[in-house]
Amino acid sequence: MFRGVAQLNLDSKGRLAVPSRFHDAIAARCGGQLIVTADSDRCLLIYPLPDWEPIEQKLMSLSSFNAQIRELQRRLVGYAENVVMDATGRILVPAALRRFAQLEKSVVLVGQGAKFELWNKDSWESRMEQGGGFGPGGLPPELEGFSL
Repeated sequence: MFRGVAQLNLDSKGRLAVPSRFHDAIAARCGGQLIVTADSDRCLLIYPLPDWEPIEQKLMSLSSFNAQIRELQRRLVGYAENVVMDATGRILVPAALRRFAQLEKSVVLVGQGAKFELWNKDSWESRMEQGGGFGPGGLPPELEGFSL
């Protein structure tokens, strides 16, 4: 389970040093094999390979005759790249994905349970300042009655 927010830097080659607290879990879950893909929020999603595969299979089993499904397939599967965490815990974030998410040096890695989100630091801070992004509709119905 990946939790927490880490402010990190990409090096000049686009490599990300994954925080050491996640190394053992990633190694045990997928031997360091990860998938990085684009998200509609202009961040990147990073999945252990075994957690990504059923998502990809389900997406590709949907009808591509539906324009919204086809767009989601293009984004998530089309941008998906295999990466391997090296012995020092770094992954190379592919250039096309860095451009998509406007990642430069300062980034934020956000644990989201079975995956991570990787954000441009300024985009992340702006998003958090907006107060959660629920908009005028308020909380989704699934969260009614939810308590912390």
